[in-house]
Amino acid sequence: MNKSTLIFLLIALLAGAYWYWSRRPSLSTGDPALDFSVQLADGRNVRLSDLKGQYVLLQFWGSWCGPCRAENPHLVELYHKYHDKGFEIFSIGLERDQRSWQRAIQQDEMIWPYHTVGVSDFDHPVAKQYNVKSIPMTFLINREGKVVAVDLSPKVMDKMLGEALGGS
Repeated sequence: MNKSTLIFLLIALLAGAYWYWSRRPSLSTGDPALDFSVQLADGRNVRLSDLKGQYVLLQFWGSWCGPCRAENPHLVELYHKYHDKGFEIFSIGLERDQRSWQRAIQQDEMIWPYHTVGVSDFDHPVAKQYNVKSIPMTFLINREGKVVAVDLSPKVMDKMLGEALGGS
């Protein structure tokens, strides 16, 4: 391998590492969830900390995102299964069109009350705060307000919630 090939590979490796690290969420397991205040679709202003004492799934998604829409039915199942045991979902739509977002919430039967939207894709202040660069992205937050998992599959979320809250 000649010197110029080696230098190119080193630069490519460094660029790849930088890209990977810059796209990671700002929080990981064990970190306290970052509080924020937003206006919900129904006009109420709420803070994430208002839900302290419950397990909360903070979901970043978009109506235009195929993987997000495929995940939504599983989240609806989890909501039905665990809501009465102390589980809530807080959805933040990163959107291009607010009407599409509202339509997707109805079509996907996302019945939880905590929905907010930013019609600016990844420039939403909470997405920036959590360093969300791709969706779907989820953060599972425990009753004490600490992140217990990031970007879980619905199957793993079900297992964790079942252990934490009890479930069938």
